[in-house]
Amino acid sequence: MPVLIYPAGALAPVISQATIEYHYGKHLQTYVDNFNRLVKDTEYETMTLREIVIQAPEGPLLNNAGQVLNHALYFEQFTPYPPANNRPNGTLQNSIHFDFGNFDTLKQKMEEAASTLFGSGWVWLAQEESGKLAVINCHNGDNPLRHKMTPLYGIDVWEHAYYLDYQNRRAEHVKRLWEIVDWEMIESRLNI
Repeated sequence: MPVLIYPAGALAPVISQATIEYHYGKHLQTYVDNFNRLVKDTEYETMTLREIVIQAPEGPLLNNAGQVLNHALYFEQFTPYPPANNRPNGTLQNSIHFDFGNFDTLKQKMEEAASTLFGSGWVWLAQEESGKLAVINCHNGDNPLRHKMTPLYGIDVWEHAYYLDYQNRRAEHVKRLWEIVDWEMIESRLNI
């Protein structure tokens, strides 16, 4: 189980303590338990989580491994509210400006992708092997690693991520997430 690096109520009012307790404490725990059961006594048991996500065929093992990785990245990408700095800088800022023109354009592209993704899944700011940044949609437990990309910042658009706080207002939830992103963490994920 990934360790939560801040108190469960630290992201409020953007993400409530009740949502963290449910999303992290119950939902992610179920993925971890299923993953551990499915990987036991298989060829994947000695692989890293990332290797499993890249190599496992479609099916229950991949679904649960992908969701464990996605959620581990998701929960570590936030900083307690209000953050000291909620805008990227340094190398990440330069890359965003080079590939999207500016930070506001990146936000618009991610918000649009998250608002229009049909069903459940993830929207990722990811880095291609060439170093270029891209916004991609991943359904269910898919992850950019399976597309030879590095996951940088992920938006969970499964209803369990926002329904207690925002009901059916997914777009509002996505807009509020920008307030708690730990941009130093996101930059540390870059392949440079």
